[in-house]
Amino acid sequence: MAQITYVSRSLPSFYVPVSAAAGGFAGLLVGTAHGSSLIGLIVGAVLLAITAYVVTKFVSQERIARWAILGIVTLGGLYLAGVPGLVVGAGFGWFFGWFIFWLYESRYRKKLPPYLTAAQVLWHYSFRVICGLIFFFLIAPIVVVMPLSFNAEDFFTFTPEMLRFDPAGYSLKHYRDFFTSSDWQHSLWNSITIAPAATLLSVSFGTLAAIGLSSEHVPFRRTIMAILISPMIVPLIISAAGMFFFYSRIGLQGTYFGVVLAHAALGIPFVIITVTATLVGFDRSLTRASANMGAGPILTFFRVQMPLILPGVISGGLFAFITSFDEVVVVLFVGSAGQKTLPWQMFTGLREQISPTILAVATILVAISILLLTTLELLRRRSERLRGMSPG
Repeated sequence: MAQITYVSRSLPSFYVPVSAAAGGFAGLLVGTAHGSSLIGLIVGAVLLAITAYVVTKFVSQERIARWAILGIVTLGGLYLAGVPGLVVGAGFGWFFGWFIFWLYESRYRKKLPPYLTAAQVLWHYSFRVICGLIFFFLIAPIVVVMPLSFNAEDFFTFTPEMLRFDPAGYSLKHYRDFFTSSDWQHSLWNSITIAPAATLLSVSFGTLAAIGLSSEHVPFRRTIMAILISPMIVPLIISAAGMFFFYSRIGLQGTYFGVVLAHAALGIPFVIITVTATLVGFDRSLTRASANMGAGPILTFFRVQMPLILPGVISGGLFAFITSFDEVVVVLFVGSAGQKTLPWQMFTGLREQISPTILAVATILVAISILLLTTLELLRRRSERLRGMSPG
C-alpha cells in the first residue's frame, strides 16, 4: 500500500464548514425526495459538521471512523427509504468518510504545487466541481430514461415497486412491444434504409468537396465552404421549410429519394469538417510523388490519399449517419406516412398516446450512440498515430 505524505492537518475552521456544505447538498437531495428541501439542507449540514468534528477530534484511528460513518449513514438510509435508501446511504457514507479525512489530513494539497495560495487551491477544485455539475446536468436526462424503460407499468415515472427494487416492478414488455409492433418495426426499417443511403451520399460528396477546398488554388474557397456547411448553421426548421417548397415543385416531396437527399444535405457539413481537419496534416508531397511515378489522379486518391484520410472520412460518415438516424424535423416536412422513421414514430407516440415504448427505443438509441462514439474515439486515436501525434 502506498504511503501517504501529509502536508499538515487542517484546522476545524476549514474542514468543518466545507464538510457541512457537502452534507447540506446531500441533505438537499434527500429532503427534496421527501418534500422538505430546506429541512434536509439544514439537517444534512448540521449532522455532517458535527460528524466531521467528532471523528477527527475523538477517534484516533481513521479506518474505524470511516467504517463508523459508513455504517451510520447506511442505516439511516435504510430507515428513511428502505433498500434504495440503503444503497444510496452506503454511497454517501463511503464518500463522507473519505471526504472528511481528505480535508482534515490536507490530502487535497498532496499533488498540487506547494506554492499555490489558498485562493488558487479553491479555484482548482471549484473548477472541477463546476465541470462535474455541468456533466451531471447533461447526462442525467439520458441516464434516467434507461431504468424507466424497464418499468412494469405504463408510466413515465418510477413506481414504488421500482424504488424498492422489487422484481415485480421491472419488465421487458416495452422492449417486446417495440420488436413485435408493426408500426415500430416499419419505422425502424425506414430508418435503417434511409440513414445508410444518406450517409453514402454525404461521404461521397463531402469528401470530394473537402479535398477540392483544401487546395489553395481554388477560387472563393472560403465562400464555398461557408455555403456548404450552412445546413449546420441555419435553423433546421428553416431548412426543412425550404426543402418542402423546393421538393414540392420538382416532385420529390413524399418520396424516399427526397428524404435521402434531404438527410444527405444535412450530413455533408459534418463530413467536410472532419475530412478537412484530417487534411490539415496531410503531406502534399506524397501526391506529387505518386504523379511523378505515373499514377493518375484516381489511382493516387485511392492508393495514397484515401488510406491516410480514412479515419476522418469514417468519422464524418458516422456523424452523418447519426444525424440522419436521429433527425425528425426535416422528415416531417419532406416525408410522408410511408417514410415514417423511428424518430418520427417516437414523436407521434409522445404527441398522441404517450407510449412507454418510447423509453425502450430511447435506451436502444443511446446504446447505439455510445457504440458509435466509442468508434469515433478509436478512429481519432488512429488518425493521430498516423499523423505522428500522441493519442492523449
